[in-house]
Amino acid sequence: GMDDIETVALIGGGHKFGKMHGACLTGPGPGPLEDPSNPYPGTCGTPGSSDFGKGINTFTSGFEGPWTTTPTEWSNAYFANLLDLEWELITGPGGNPEWRPLGLDPSDPENGIRMLTTDIALRVDPAYRKYCELFKRNQTALDYWFARTWYKLQTRDMGPATRCIGPEVPPPQPFQRPLPPPPSELPNFAKVSKAIKTVMLKTSKDAKADVVSSKPYFGALFVHLAYQCASTFRATDYQGGCNGATIRFRPERGFPLNKGVKSVLKVLRPVYRKFSPSLTWADLIVLAGYVALEDAGGDDMKFCPGRSDAPNTPQMRRATRVLAPRDYIKDPILSVRDNAQVMGLSDVETVALAGRLRSPTQQKRVGFSGSYNADPSILSNDFYRLLLSETWVPVGGAVPFGNITVSTEFQAEGKDIFVTASDLALIWDRSYRAVVVDFVSNEDYFKSSLAEAWVKLMNADRFNGPIGNVCHP
Repeated sequence: GMDDIETVALIGGGHKFGKMHGACLTGPGPGPLEDPSNPYPGTCGTPGSSDFGKGINTFTSGFEGPWTTTPTEWSNAYFANLLDLEWELITGPGGNPEWRPLGLDPSDPENGIRMLTTDIALRVDPAYRKYCELFKRNQTALDYWFARTWYKLQTRDMGPATRCIGPEVPPPQPFQRPLPPPPSELPNFAKVSKAIKTVMLKTSKDAKADVVSSKPYFGALFVHLAYQCASTFRATDYQGGCNGATIRFRPERGFPLNKGVKSVLKVLRPVYRKFSPSLTWADLIVLAGYVALEDAGGDDMKFCPGRSDAPNTPQMRRATRVLAPRDYIKDPILSVRDNAQVMGLSDVETVALAGRLRSPTQQKRVGFSGSYNADPSILSNDFYRLLLSETWVPVGGAVPFGNITVSTEFQAEGKDIFVTASDLALIWDRSYRAVVVDFVSNEDYFKSSLAEAWVKLMNADRFNGPIGNVCHP
């Protein structure tokens, strides 16, 4: 999550202090599995002595040497050394490749400094080198950029600035995705809900609707929009969520599963215009999902308003890039579990959310053949019943799954019913399958579980200080 100038400042500032140390050639010793009571005791020095495996006998990275001759003082000397000296590749005392100054007088103390190959890369790469040159000639610039980048590094997993407390907290930074305050006066949400129901069942020139009983229906698309908006939330670093409604803008609007959300937003635009400025897009998107689920037969859910809308600025767009889907896990079970863990969802919550209204139109829009449901306006446990009762035939492209490959899409044998590999992961995984069985046998349990999981996800980013939530005081 660092740009070029932040990367150079962080490396150069960090390498100004301290040194590489740990050239013990025989390694750190047995690890915690081999010796749980005394892991990594070291192997260099005199056994039983106070410096055995410590100090000059430490093994850490296996690299050895300082980057400057004054490793306990703050300055821009790292960049002067990097750019002004010539360097040659050697094998260090720890057996690793290091770089030492070339052509210096033997008495010059700079003979003892070292660089890593990654340091040398900063001088070779044109994009990085220009910032190295800046920091070499301008100590004040290094001070400024290192301070802000160090704060970013240490605070990146804290979420928005509102979760930070204390007298030394700086103003909100761009990486924290700061939001403006919500409207001081909120609309009558009962009237907003009524307006949402009206557009949910009307033909729109801006978007293709699902068709139910020969009539247009946007409810499942509203649920998809709200879910995609909120499911960027990450309990791991408190980033994402629908507060701010950054799904309206790129890059989030361009995420693969968000194809078509721009047109769905246009369906809701008359509602926004009618009630703004007291109604925000963030509240409208979330409420539209609530309205559609309840209208389809879901349990009543308490709506917690007060979200605000993020500005469409370059800083906000850059900060939102980190919310891109993690598509590097191809195993369907691991992928579902990874997403659930990152969002902070339990097994029951994960399986329940998978049974939300699903739009056949949206499934086809993102490249699938169709959906499992002929009528997307009804919320039921049919999804889980079909997972267990049908024979599923692969029809999509292959992805790795253990020592074999599986399709990205499956069709019920002899039927026009389709599910994804992520859907079937719910019955391939033993723990998820047990929840599926429970939902098949008890539809009320499914609906109550979905309502609880939905409210939790929609409100996950409504922070109140470091540990509180404004929706769950």
